[in-house]
Amino acid sequence: MAQINPYIHYNGNAEEAFTFYKSVFGGEFAMVVRFKDMANPEQPFPDSEAEKIMHIALPIGKNSVLMGSDTPEFMGKQNEQENRSKIMVNAESKAEADHIFNGLSVGGTVEVPIEESPWGSYFGMFRDKYGIEWMVDFEPNQKP
Repeated sequence: MAQINPYIHYNGNAEEAFTFYKSVFGGEFAMVVRFKDMANPEQPFPDSEAEKIMHIALPIGKNSVLMGSDTPEFMGKQNEQENRSKIMVNAESKAEADHIFNGLSVGGTVEVPIEESPWGSYFGMFRDKYGIEWMVDFEPNQKP
């Protein structure tokens, strides 16, 4: 079956954001590539961008990978108030849902506190301190 893995673009703080995400989800980075690692004389990056992230990957759980990169300055800024998409995290327990929600929402803005929802799941929604929108859900009656 197809698999979906989010890919997020940042305005120069991808490494900081992913280090934060790693502190909540755990694990190790599967890949970290900087712009300097992909030097191309035909399309050089300025020294100010050499250490920025061209690609970073953090495996989450058994089958998911959160990926991202910094946007080079010549491509413009990302809209950090974008609200057309959210990353949905399905937790395996209420305790895991609380850990993820409370960890990732630090410094962000909670839109819906995590609590029992009218539809029967344990659910919360927030924008993290990097402008990324998240939904965290635990469905107690979901079969594995």
